[in-house]
Amino acid sequence: MSKGRYGKAFASLQRFRWSRFQAARDLYYIHKQIAIEYEMQKGKNLWKEFFAVPRNRRAAQSSFFVMFMQQFCGVNVIAYYSTVIFEDSGFSRNNALLVSMGTGIVNWLFAIPAVYTIDTFGRRNLLLVTFPLMGIMLLITGFSFLAPEGMGRLAGVATGIYMFMVVYSPGEGPVPFTYSAEAFVSTYYPSMPLYIREYGMAFASATTWGFNFILSLTWPALEEAFTTTGAFGWYAGWNFFGWVFAYFCLPETKERTLEELDTVFSMRTSDHARYYLASLPWYVRKYLLRSDVEPREPLYAVED
Repeated sequence: MSKGRYGKAFASLQRFRWSRFQAARDLYYIHKQIAIEYEMQKGKNLWKEFFAVPRNRRAAQSSFFVMFMQQFCGVNVIAYYSTVIFEDSGFSRNNALLVSMGTGIVNWLFAIPAVYTIDTFGRRNLLLVTFPLMGIMLLITGFSFLAPEGMGRLAGVATGIYMFMVVYSPGEGPVPFTYSAEAFVSTYYPSMPLYIREYGMAFASATTWGFNFILSLTWPALEEAFTTTGAFGWYAGWNFFGWVFAYFCLPETKERTLEELDTVFSMRTSDHARYYLASLPWYVRKYLLRSDVEPREPLYAVED
């Protein structure tokens, strides 16, 4: 509709409404909303509004992080170079192609549970569980190249890569786009108008594909400079960094209403980090020592 294609918009709305009258009503509402957006946008500096408004800046920070880590967790090194990696480990050309195809199948299969876990276990929790595991799997893969040629090296490389895809698929696979879509939604209209949401999702998508381009070009040079073991260690390190950042600085958006998302992203990052730093002993007592502990104080007022 912002491009003037009202006829196509009306036809689309009719598919989701019981009657033409309801579709026409919604078409009018959207038309008025777009008109208000145009008036709001006049004379405003888009980038200043995007980064100077704290709620918008924190949404951008969080979406940038998950999109950046979708690439720098190392998944597309495997997606683009797995055949070469398997060949270097000792597989024949044909076997390397077959094993490489298996990584894609594993990726697809283990993404299916995320349909359930992303809304029950949570976006942030999925990342906190999978980041260290992905780092460990990359270290196993990298250090396997130090083993003598033979079945041991083949088994180590294949196991590390396949288990990496098992862990990646329900975590950094589906979370970034889901999270980014939620981060730029608001019921408090002036804080997150439509044009900010459009640029927010464009910014998030550009982040992941931009770093995808960088990663695809730099792997051969990285492998030459650091050796294969060092190159896998480099991306393993990014996964451990991702866990630290996600724990201290990434808000959870699971099961939040639009009003609650405003509250979540209105909290200062330093307050979020301070809360979870103070919670570390609580987690140790509850989950490692298996002690009976009192419930924590809620982080957000909406949890009261």
